[in-house]
Amino acid sequence: MIGTKSPAGRWVPWLLAVALWTVAYSSACTAWAEAEPTESKTADSDEQGEKPTISLSNPVQIVRDAGFLMYAIILCSFLLVAFTLERAVSLRRDRVIPGPFVSRFLNQLRNGDLDREQALELCEANGSPVAQVFAGAIRKWGRPGVEVEQSVIDAGERATNSLRRYLRVFYGVATVGPLLGLMGTVLGMIETFNVIAAAADALGRSQQLAGGIAKALLNTAGGLAVAIPASILYVFFVSRVDRLVIEIDAQAQQVVNCVSAEELQDKKGPGAKARRTGRPETVS
Repeated sequence: MIGTKSPAGRWVPWLLAVALWTVAYSSACTAWAEAEPTESKTADSDEQGEKPTISLSNPVQIVRDAGFLMYAIILCSFLLVAFTLERAVSLRRDRVIPGPFVSRFLNQLRNGDLDREQALELCEANGSPVAQVFAGAIRKWGRPGVEVEQSVIDAGERATNSLRRYLRVFYGVATVGPLLGLMGTVLGMIETFNVIAAAADALGRSQQLAGGIAKALLNTAGGLAVAIPASILYVFFVSRVDRLVIEIDAQAQQVVNCVSAEELQDKKGPGAKARRTGRPETVS
């Protein structure tokens, strides 16, 4: 059936995330390492009395200069890539609201080609979020419209929670990333000031102080580099889920109109209504 989820397909986004992150990081390390100035140039500059600078072209050197908290920021970047790919695949419209299934299912309901058991079997076989909401309405087949709508609301809440899964990861990365960077910066500055305070000629080594602060600020830069895209992705996926939920609700309302007791009585005619109430139909 269209839109059916396969257990093996759930691992595809994660495998793609690992492969993409590994290839991107390896390529960046290789390219930036080739562009890194040689150690001889750095030594010459130190001998000439030039101020030491922090390398921004070699990621390995950046991690070494920033300290151990940069590894936590790198882990946050990996989680960001992984969950971005997972949500991008899981929130595709044809996966959440498969068009062929929805159109065929609604047409068969309107034409009276499905009974309760057949319709419920189709919804369970499809397995998409919109099919789960449809199944909530089908289980109340022949009940008053208020009961059917309440069942759709309950099923819709469960489907919405499923669509919003892992979105807190983006919010968490956007919150924790700058905090990790700030903590790394504070620890780096404390270490730098301790080194300067212990030096005998600390007053004449302002360039050493500046270099230590620059290394400490690498953590803040790394945290912001992870938090900014995480915030953007969080807003993007939340808005996407809201649009999908609105469309699911509109489609489910059509199912309610087809399976509610009022609609079924109108299709059967006044004679069926009289038999349902147990009263003979009066003929004028």
